[in-house]
Amino acid sequence: PIFTSFQTLLSNLYQFPNFHQLYMAQSQHHNRSRRCCCCLFSIIWKLIIAIIFIVGLIFLVLFLILQPRSFKFSVKEAKLTQFNYTPNTNTLHYNLVLNFTAHNPNKKLNIYYDAVEGHVSYHGTRFASTNITSWLNSFSIYSFRQYTKSTNPMNGVFSGQRVVFFDHDQVSDYERDVKEKVFHIDVKLYFRMRFRLGDFIFPDIKGNMKCGLDVPFASNGTKLVNAFEPTTCEVNF
Repeated sequence: PIFTSFQTLLSNLYQFPNFHQLYMAQSQHHNRSRRCCCCLFSIIWKLIIAIIFIVGLIFLVLFLILQPRSFKFSVKEAKLTQFNYTPNTNTLHYNLVLNFTAHNPNKKLNIYYDAVEGHVSYHGTRFASTNITSWLNSFSIYSFRQYTKSTNPMNGVFSGQRVVFFDHDQVSDYERDVKEKVFHIDVKLYFRMRFRLGDFIFPDIKGNMKCGLDVPFASNGTKLVNAFEPTTCEVNF
């Protein structure tokens, strides 16, 4: 009976699966899955690199063909005929006219100016804002087109009164400028514009321009002590 039981036990053991073979099969399946994941990741990575390379190549070709240049902006003339500050009421009365020129140096790109908004400030305090116009859109609310290799005049009129609060240093600067009859005024223009190549018009972009101006003061009939010097402005996108 003991021998028979031992044979039965051996027979049952032989019927159990080969654990080593099972482990090897599972390992091979895991390795195949890992190789598939690595292969998929490699394909995606190569595809991304190819797309970046193609897009960069397209931009390089367009740049070499178009040779785009930033447009140039300058203030050619500034007239300040009123700039009176009353400390008791903190009221500033002003009348400032600025004449700009916008130059498009590009040979292939036209520029659409959809909106140009101007802001002026005195020693860090903004006192006026207005829409900048050109003779091309003086009687229209629509944008105007600037052609290649062309220069167009623009005009901004800042006139009125506003309550502003000058601190002690600003009041001292104002009193000094009144004596010297030259006021330091900062002007900023904000653009919404589009570029045109042939019949294709690019989506609109935003830019800005800033200038620091030393504007001579002259009321009506008063001769200017110092002439205004035309100033080239800094343009940013």
